[in-house]
Amino acid sequence: MEFLLHILAGAGVGFAIGLTGVGGGSLMTPLLLVFGYPAPVAIGTDLLYAAITKAGGALSHHRRANVNWRIVGFLAAGSIPVSILLHLFFLDSSFQESPRFESLLTQSLGIMLIVTALILIFREKLRKSAIEEKPRLIMQAVHRHRSLVTWIMGLLLGICVTLSSVGAGAFGAAILLTIYSTTPAARIIGTDIAHAVPLTFIAGLGYLFSGYVDMMLLASLLLGSLPAISLGSRISSQVSEAFLQRLLTMLLLGLGAYYSVA
Repeated sequence: MEFLLHILAGAGVGFAIGLTGVGGGSLMTPLLLVFGYPAPVAIGTDLLYAAITKAGGALSHHRRANVNWRIVGFLAAGSIPVSILLHLFFLDSSFQESPRFESLLTQSLGIMLIVTALILIFREKLRKSAIEEKPRLIMQAVHRHRSLVTWIMGLLLGICVTLSSVGAGAFGAAILLTIYSTTPAARIIGTDIAHAVPLTFIAGLGYLFSGYVDMMLLASLLLGSLPAISLGSRISSQVSEAFLQRLLTMLLLGLGAYYSVA
């Protein structure tokens, strides 16, 4: 019965991902916490779930030439080393035994859910401002030092994703759309997904080696979600995107407020 419930949960989240393009870490980790899994297990399992589910999308975008591998390289140069360092020197075995360990992960999740919700609300305005180079001085500085800014963004994403499993989707794409405002949105999204695969995989391996990944849970989630993602993608054009985004935003804000003070 529990295995079937996890398959249905995977299907629900996968369907949301297919419809909106958002929902992996933002919905899966809170759902696993509702099921009673400890925060490290929920985050670690979700990270490997994200790596596997995003791999197909990354390959598809690559075949359509929608991935800028140079940007992926700059992001990964920041995100992957910081994720490894977090696991080696911060989320080590001594800290894992502390009661602060689960509290840190849960509150990090709450903060990132709120940030993701705010990004969904303001991303079009951010994109428009970036295209118009407003504020001018800041945007000119960003464009002048894009490589450095991208690397710093990678550092930030590495921290956020490793501690919460959230950030490699809407958050990462929104910042890239701001930094590379003249690049087509499809290419930015493909680049963000391509970077998310190695980041979530490396971060997930850290939890796996610490014993915080439930492989049976992972298998059941994938069993439900992979066909549901495809189904959601097929019917996404028939559903009001504005309604779905509002619904998802309210849900993320509520979950974020709950977990940030938990």
